[in-house]
Amino acid sequence: MNKKNLLDYLENMQEELQEISEKVWNLAEVSGKEEKSSELFRNILTDQGFTLTEVEGKDLANAFYAEYGSGSPVIAVLGEYDALPGLSQEAGTKRSPKGKNAPGHGCGHNLLGTAALGGVLAIKKYIEETGTEGTIRFYGCPEEETLVGKVKMIREGAFKDCDVALSWHPMNVNSPIETGFLANNSIKFRFSGTSAHAAQSPESGRSALDSVELMNVGANYLREHVIDEARIHYTITNAGGAPNIIPADAESWYFVRAPRRKDVEAITKRLVKVAEGAAMMTETEMEYEIIGGTYEILPNRVLFDLTDKNMQEIDPPSYTEEELQFAEEIQKSLDSDMVEGEIRKFISREDAAQPYQFEGVLSKEDSQVVEVAGSSDSGDVSWVMPMNFFLAATWPLGVPAHSWQATASSISSLGMKGMGYASKIFAGMMYDLLQSQETVDAAKDEFVQRTQNQGYVSPLDQ
Repeated sequence: MNKKNLLDYLENMQEELQEISEKVWNLAEVSGKEEKSSELFRNILTDQGFTLTEVEGKDLANAFYAEYGSGSPVIAVLGEYDALPGLSQEAGTKRSPKGKNAPGHGCGHNLLGTAALGGVLAIKKYIEETGTEGTIRFYGCPEEETLVGKVKMIREGAFKDCDVALSWHPMNVNSPIETGFLANNSIKFRFSGTSAHAAQSPESGRSALDSVELMNVGANYLREHVIDEARIHYTITNAGGAPNIIPADAESWYFVRAPRRKDVEAITKRLVKVAEGAAMMTETEMEYEIIGGTYEILPNRVLFDLTDKNMQEIDPPSYTEEELQFAEEIQKSLDSDMVEGEIRKFISREDAAQPYQFEGVLSKEDSQVVEVAGSSDSGDVSWVMPMNFFLAATWPLGVPAHSWQATASSISSLGMKGMGYASKIFAGMMYDLLQSQETVDAAKDEFVQRTQNQGYVSPLDQ
């Protein structure tokens, strides 16, 4: 079985993979609640002869890995399956929620996990037929949308004996990615004061809500004095009760993001000082909890080059007139200026063969300008072993992630074609890695060089 035979085998699996992806899309389970979705993947892999290992640890009931083969290299393929709250959507080009405030796959994780599954099932067939030495693992990773699932899994040692990891994400273009993701801290600040009658005895009260509001003012001023690429955003999760009662308890929830983990840590220290100042001004007590955090992608040029090689070798999808019309209608549902802004994050208009759906593959050089400015716990995996990352076009140009348009596109034939392409990239890369221990060793050597002055420290332990 050569590489072409492998890809042909995977092509014949596409209808089956689409059915799996549709099931996950319809389940639409949010972070921490992915019981049925994870069970679906568990059952498929077990039926295919994989050995299942549960990841032990607090709040990791939906985390597992399934292994096939023996010996080195040990290749981890990352799968996700959680949905987003409030983004349910019927299939189609018009906004039509499936239920009030119901969840939906607005980040395309029904595609993400299924493409990873397709890749490992194809390589399982290859190992089975050829007797090639090597181990493949599908990692079922929960809670990506809350940026903590893989961080917990790393702390429990789930990845400790792997050699390399492979990952991707649904998006608007086909592109290898060398750098991306913003490092992140997710922090809750809780203030405690003294309740009193707001009219009869205001002097007796100490408002926790005042503390939250003063902290938010301080954070607004802090934004002027951090690096340009940093993000500080928040919501108030507890603002008290009735207005005639001075709130004794209040809480705000902050995200701090920056291109590098060290910058997130430095800004977090300053934000904590802002919170301490707010508590001092209001004579309240403050405590904070880092409930999650992530790293940026640690580049690995060896795996980046291997990703690009396979993306150039394997034909990307082409589209029917009906599919392009779907893409056009989805794009028209968005503000035109917003569409242009989203497209510029990935390509210039000149790079698009047609204006609605990306076709082709970005070169390594052009991929350097692609902006991947969200956060993901996949970045943390890249700090414990060499990892690649790539994007595949599953949504029309201009469609932002975390939108109903992304949910609709993730069940469309556009999404399914992008998923199929991603599954082939996975299979092609695993084939190459199993054929070349030298490539695996080179990726590991580069990883050691890049981490010699900065090892991984779990954000949950800081």
